[in-house]
Amino acid sequence: MNQEIRTRTKWFMEDRFGMFIHWGLYAIPASGEWVMSERRMTVEEYEAYFRAFDPVDYDPKAWARLAREAGMKYMVLTAKHHDGFCLFDSAFTDYKATNTKAGRDLVREFTDACRAEGLKVGLYFSLIDWHHPDFPKYKDRQHPMRDCEKYRDEKIDFDRYLDYMHGQVKELVTGYGKLDLLWFDFSYDDMAGEKWRATELIDMVRSHQPDVIIDNRLEGAGDNFGSILSANPLPYSGDFASPEQIIPPEGIRDELGEPVPWELCATMNNHWGYCNFDYLYKSPGLIIRKLVECVSKGGNMILNVGPDARGRIPKESVRILKEIGEWMDKNGESIYENTICPLPKPEWGRYTKKGDVIYAHVMDAPLGALPLYGIAPETVERVTYVADGSEVNRQRGWNTAQYPDISFVSFGEDSVFTYPLPDERDTVLKIECKKREGRKPCL
Repeated sequence: MNQEIRTRTKWFMEDRFGMFIHWGLYAIPASGEWVMSERRMTVEEYEAYFRAFDPVDYDPKAWARLAREAGMKYMVLTAKHHDGFCLFDSAFTDYKATNTKAGRDLVREFTDACRAEGLKVGLYFSLIDWHHPDFPKYKDRQHPMRDCEKYRDEKIDFDRYLDYMHGQVKELVTGYGKLDLLWFDFSYDDMAGEKWRATELIDMVRSHQPDVIIDNRLEGAGDNFGSILSANPLPYSGDFASPEQIIPPEGIRDELGEPVPWELCATMNNHWGYCNFDYLYKSPGLIIRKLVECVSKGGNMILNVGPDARGRIPKESVRILKEIGEWMDKNGESIYENTICPLPKPEWGRYTKKGDVIYAHVMDAPLGALPLYGIAPETVERVTYVADGSEVNRQRGWNTAQYPDISFVSFGEDSVFTYPLPDERDTVLKIECKKREGRKPCL
């Protein structure tokens, strides 16, 4: 990873936790953001949702406040998804929020709300557009009209589409102040890289937003990271990899073994866009643990919400985010600015590390005392609970005598007995070690 990318992604690698928002016309059929493709809907059929779109409860200030309270540091909104509908006031199309009953630029309100809450601002933009007449249809892998014989011999001007797409991206990077993150989605088959005139697009973006960080999907997708993992990444390889709905087993490194910035994008239930029948929500405890796993492997998590057609984030999502926020409020120092700890993963949870401080994320209660694997007793200065700053019992029991090279702690007054975890979701211990000349603390 070159120094330019390291500099750009510094804030990103420190903030660690963000909110993704998938929202648009597809909130009305309420079956996810791919409904136009899945139901093979024509542009004319889908137009009914454009005429009906009226998000009377849209309040990006409330969204941003919820994200901040959940411990998130940045937000990314779908300015345009695959259906081609724009939440911003694009001069290149009439298919936009300003021409709906909303009657205003919803992206501008979003970016203003993020900044007011002190959050970094990100916009998502689909390279795909099922509404534009010059986007390939017949036999395209996912276009709604992929099986429609009517389009078998259709003549399109793809360069005209690319001019349109580049023009809209320019509107976003010139019309909404400083953007911190730009999330392109996505490449597939031969629709990748220079098929999008990617070098030209990146040069244009960088000329207006030199510090914006960009994902890897001008070249890749959830199943293909692209040249960002090579020793010589292409100009449009992006600043970070974007695994989707899966945490890489050992984080992500390039072919030289160097860590690559990455961000897990994950849903709270099983859909990105609003789905009124999907109640399979992940528990707050699971999300907390998976956030910790990402950080322990050098990555971020961007967690999605799908607001409904009125513009409201579902109550279940709000409830989960508030519980995550309660945990983050007490334990966030073990997430922000943390990264990979070189100690082996313990079976009771995970380690994260910030500078010389190690954080033990204890997710399974021990039988008796808890062994802090890899940390010798004589190296430890103090161990405290991150949640309240109180001291953790380091008294050794008679049954730990055979393991003098391992530090032990107890969650009660007697290190021989078994006690429940103070926080069964993840009890975080802060391990501060003595300074030792010529050696790293604790290691």
